[in-house]
Amino acid sequence: MKALKILFFFYILFFSSSNILSQELIIGEERIEPGIVLIFEGAVKDVVIPKSNNLSVEETNVHIEARVNWDSLNIPEGTPAGGFVPFLKISSVILNQSTGLKTFVDLTPHINLIDNFHYARNIALPGKVDDLYTVEFKINPPHVYDLAFHKDWAEKFGKDLFKGKSYTYEDVDFEEIAKANRE
Repeated sequence: MKALKILFFFYILFFSSSNILSQELIIGEERIEPGIVLIFEGAVKDVVIPKSNNLSVEETNVHIEARVNWDSLNIPEGTPAGGFVPFLKISSVILNQSTGLKTFVDLTPHINLIDNFHYARNIALPGKVDDLYTVEFKINPPHVYDLAFHKDWAEKFGKDLFKGKSYTYEDVDFEEIAKANRE
């Protein structure tokens, strides 16, 4: 019985500590046609390279993310289910609900071993980590010079991948994520 308790203790210790590596706060989930799934997250701060154009871990509270992939169901023919959707223009505005201070950020393509390709940025929150925030994500299709459409796609889905969208989430609590570390 004692051995079982010790084994259980190590099981809990292992899984609770390994969970920090993949800990993420789901802010919202959306789907836009033609079959694109958006998952907005606050993730644990991380070292992002090149360091010259990414906020350092010491200056970061949250790694704000948008995972944008093709759905696994009801997608255009020839589309890779679960595949990353490239060339999008994604930005976020983080509003401190107590002070009215805002942070504006453009999310850029990143790659890691947990989410693979995603859009993200290290950010400093515009206030305390225990404040509540309103987070807006603006999603725009690729610019006309970034993506070309073949005739078959344009005839079936049009000359835009989708129309620009905006999603707003209130009362986002980043405290647990902001206090977590990957190490």
